[in-house]
Amino acid sequence: MKDKELFHKIIYDLVAELKIPLLDDRVHDKVKIRSSPAISKVKFSFEEDDKIIRGFLGLAEYFHTVVVRDDDEYYIPHDKTLFILES
Repeated sequence: MKDKELFHKIIYDLVAELKIPLLDDRVHDKVKIRSSPAISKVKFSFEEDDKIIRGFLGLAEYFHTVVVRDDDEYYIPHDKTLFILES
């Protein structure tokens, strides 16, 4: 399995397990993430350890918000902070 496929599979499995809303291309046609109004951006990088993904998704659970997928990146918007997960 390719790294990108593994990355997406782990995320979809954990999102289903944690029951976090995920907005992806099945839900929307095209998404534009504007990071300019964000005061801070926090980037997470996946390196074959699902602890990073669990920590990232834990933020969505903690803040009671959604996860948005755009191509190979996932975003959690919260107030003036944008959390980004990339592979």
